[in-house]
Amino acid sequence: MAAIDPSRRFLKDVKRIVIKVGTAVVTRDDGRLALGRLGALCEQLQTLNSQGFEVILVSSGAVGAGRQRLRYRKLVHSSFADLQKPQVELDGKACAAVGQNGLMALYDTLFSQLDVTSAQLLVTDNDFRSPEFRQQLTETVDSLLSYKVIPVFNENDAVSTRRAPYEDSSGIFWDNDSLAALLALELKADLLVLLSDVDGLYSGPPSDPQSKLIHTYIKEKLENTITFGDKSRLGRGGMTAKVKAAVYASQAGIPVVITSGFAGDNIVKVLQGQHIGTLFHQDAHTWVSNGELNSRDMAVAARESSRRLQAMPAKERSKILLDVADALEANEKVIVHENEADVAAAKDAGYETALVSRLALKPGKVSSLAKAIRVLANMEEPIGQILKRTELSDGFILDKTSSPLGVLLVIFESRPDALVQIASLAIRSGNGLLLKGGKEARRSNAILHKVITSAIPESVGGGLIGLVTTRDEIPELLKLDDVIDLVIPRGSNKLVSQIKSSTKIPVLGHADGVCHVYVDKSADMEMAKNIVMDAKTDYPAACNAMETLLVHKDLMENGGVSELLIELQTKGVRIKGGPRASSALNLPAAPSFHHEYGSLACTVEIVDDVHAAIDHIHKHGSAHTDCIITQDREVADIFLRQVDSAAVLHNASTRFSDGFRFGLGAEVGISTSRIHARGPVGVEGLLTTRWIGRGSGQVVDNDKGVVYTHRDLTHQA
Repeated sequence: MAAIDPSRRFLKDVKRIVIKVGTAVVTRDDGRLALGRLGALCEQLQTLNSQGFEVILVSSGAVGAGRQRLRYRKLVHSSFADLQKPQVELDGKACAAVGQNGLMALYDTLFSQLDVTSAQLLVTDNDFRSPEFRQQLTETVDSLLSYKVIPVFNENDAVSTRRAPYEDSSGIFWDNDSLAALLALELKADLLVLLSDVDGLYSGPPSDPQSKLIHTYIKEKLENTITFGDKSRLGRGGMTAKVKAAVYASQAGIPVVITSGFAGDNIVKVLQGQHIGTLFHQDAHTWVSNGELNSRDMAVAARESSRRLQAMPAKERSKILLDVADALEANEKVIVHENEADVAAAKDAGYETALVSRLALKPGKVSSLAKAIRVLANMEEPIGQILKRTELSDGFILDKTSSPLGVLLVIFESRPDALVQIASLAIRSGNGLLLKGGKEARRSNAILHKVITSAIPESVGGGLIGLVTTRDEIPELLKLDDVIDLVIPRGSNKLVSQIKSSTKIPVLGHADGVCHVYVDKSADMEMAKNIVMDAKTDYPAACNAMETLLVHKDLMENGGVSELLIELQTKGVRIKGGPRASSALNLPAAPSFHHEYGSLACTVEIVDDVHAAIDHIHKHGSAHTDCIITQDREVADIFLRQVDSAAVLHNASTRFSDGFRFGLGAEVGISTSRIHARGPVGVEGLLTTRWIGRGSGQVVDNDKGVVYTHRDLTHQA
């Protein structure tokens, strides 16, 4: 059996299924019943019936089959003179009455050959106006299904009072597609399958070679972009009717798949979770790939939404963040539930302990994230700040102002809390955002994205924050240097390096977090032990955790090194040594000085003095965060001035190198780049500048008519 599509895992819980087969599937081009296709359909339904599924069939085709029969009857009973007269269209209701009899007889014969019993149920639009009818219908169908009988529904066109045009505001259903959707809701089905004469919904007419099959329908993205082909050649429906019925049912909680009825095993494949047809699901936008959408459209939607966000008053933008914080707390239970499922799956899959640690949302984390978002919401408005004001000439004022970058593409691994921080920073800074999280956090990311985007008002649009869910989409997004303004990768060295080599878009981030703590000979050893323990054990998987401990050689003589190592080992830290430390302390050799453990392990090395420590950091570090512990102010100043890292600390743990702890509210990542932003990147790092000039009719005219004053008015802004 083919692998299950991850977006269709819910199918394993399906028990009751409504299957609708259209006229184009039931009949041939000449109007006769398609015996081969009907036989294959009945065989599939027999298989499902025997496997314990509760199968309900809604079948079109009666009018088409009856029309073919009545044409033959009319031909037999017509004279030659009659045939020379203009032919009047046959009465559709008479066609329905004749065709329904033959269609049901055929179903009865085919099912009988398979040792299956079927039952005919004809309904009209008006029937469903009666609560008593609807109650009786449910009881009858439940009874039939308990006997493993397959109910076969059709609209009773022969006596229906509905007249063309069928779809108007008074109707309860208008064709067998909408009838199937209605029955799925009434009978509490787990799945609705609409069988068509094509493989599913296409981006354009199926006959157009440029059209692509859409595997998952996302209403917000596609409802105004799909071009439908012609309606059904025989029935009242067509793809437009199927999509309307599918959207109606899926939004009410019934998943729907539109697929071809021409293949002999498509229903079985759908229930096996195979990637066929077009899926409609009320949560589709949260957990399916947007790769079947145009990557450019996704990025453009983020840009357009960001411009609407920027146009809002500052208080309204802040309120969105407050609403996001409230939504997170209100949905904490479901968020934790989805996260626990990801953690369990990661453990079952054998992921490393460090990754599982980064993946888990620890107790209180959701509340902590909400608190950080509220801090961010109450910070000074970042957009439109006047950074510099200059009078160019009399009556001509030029302002340099803060402005959003545009659209960010953030690619991160493992940590679902990063999604919340990044999204809140994007909203605060007025940027559009595309997020790609690790597959191991799929469920956590999906629910967090759903909760956050639900708090974004329609006036801005849900396209402000897009969730990318497969690696396949990344190459296309990295080509969009005219739409996406900045890529921020958060993950392994390999990930960051691959992205940098694959795009023309500026990349901000760090590849490694090889952070050092240097304990100088004048260090207070109690302070040193506290800082070293915190830097290594507070959160070993963090990029700002200590990976290398450098110690002054004099600490070997006074026992300071031994104190530190004993403290580390007591906390369960595995210790590796550099060449000097391995020899002097009998430690196993470190794999490399440039090694990020991301776990309870670290490298220890002995250095001669602060200058040797600085040289070691420059040679083997990652320019992320480095710390010195010393009571000697002069030595500390040398270290702080000369270590070329994004964050350099004196007598404080490397774990402080964090956007929230630095007072930035949150961080989108930590940058070791030297252009644009460096260190923890908060709101300011997601802003650029632009110039706003207010003149009074000035022209350049070869600089003849302008007297430049270039007077600084910043203090008056």
